[in-house]
Amino acid sequence: MGYSPRKRAKSPVAKISSWPTIDGTPKLLGFAGYKAGMTHAIMIDYRPTSTTAEQEVQVPVTVLEVPPLRVCGIRLYKVSPYGLKTATEIFAPKLDKNLSKRFPTPKKSEGKEAALSKLGERDFDEVRVLIHTQPNKVSGVPSKTPEVMELGIGGGTLEERVEYAKSILGKDVKIKDFTREGAMVDVMAITKGKGFQGVTKRWGTKLLMHKNSKHRRLIGNLGPKRPGYVRRTVPQAGQTGYNQRTEHNKRILKIGEDGDEITPKGGFLHYGIIRNQYIIIHGSIPGSTKRTVRLREPIRLTGVELSEAPQIVYLSVESKQGA
Repeated sequence: MGYSPRKRAKSPVAKISSWPTIDGTPKLLGFAGYKAGMTHAIMIDYRPTSTTAEQEVQVPVTVLEVPPLRVCGIRLYKVSPYGLKTATEIFAPKLDKNLSKRFPTPKKSEGKEAALSKLGERDFDEVRVLIHTQPNKVSGVPSKTPEVMELGIGGGTLEERVEYAKSILGKDVKIKDFTREGAMVDVMAITKGKGFQGVTKRWGTKLLMHKNSKHRRLIGNLGPKRPGYVRRTVPQAGQTGYNQRTEHNKRILKIGEDGDEITPKGGFLHYGIIRNQYIIIHGSIPGSTKRTVRLREPIRLTGVELSEAPQIVYLSVESKQGA
């Protein structure tokens, strides 16, 4: 019952409610990209305890297109008995015109310089930035409306985080401002929606025996006589998929600059050609093609620590049109 209730996500973009604590200089704790598709690679196995350590292995990989994100605002929070409360927020002097489709954008920029200078003087406990995607730079996504989301800032003192946030306000940030090749990330996305499905597909229940009357793909009964209602723990048919899911500790195998070197012949199926920076992630991730995928610093890091990127021997760019 860890995933109940299984109902549709409120938004096609995943929500992040917690950010990890890191050391070092201030940096972004998250990023976002678009899922282009999957392919396979042959690489040198970097896991020292694996039976194929230091040998060539074939692995499935997922490709994400990660165009720059633009920082449109800074938000300071104060911890209260009822959770985080907004202490203050400030927006960049110039905002993307398409942002007005998401929320009422401030019309005047007067006094923002004074507000920026006094930003660190307020009483606050956490610093975050508001960013938005730039789908107009992506050929595979038909929408022109940017997605607005919040990213945490970690490392350093609170004052250093505020200064870092002010230094990137109104500017573009790239994937390398967030992570590096060989590092681990948590991946959050909304899974593929499958509509209304029966109990067996939705919950994986056992098929009834063949002598059952009229049906095999239902549950045996809805529960005991008492209490006189159907409990929520009873598997039943309903909406399947389109749920938010988090996959922890996914390895970034490569961060590429030229999309032509990874785009298959004919383009990715249902996506097209990659025109911006891209990342290659070991394994599969939730979500359908074109979906916005959010990345986060690993909140419970496990696995092998790598100081450099794994060695990729071969990366398939064969056409996926016949797949």
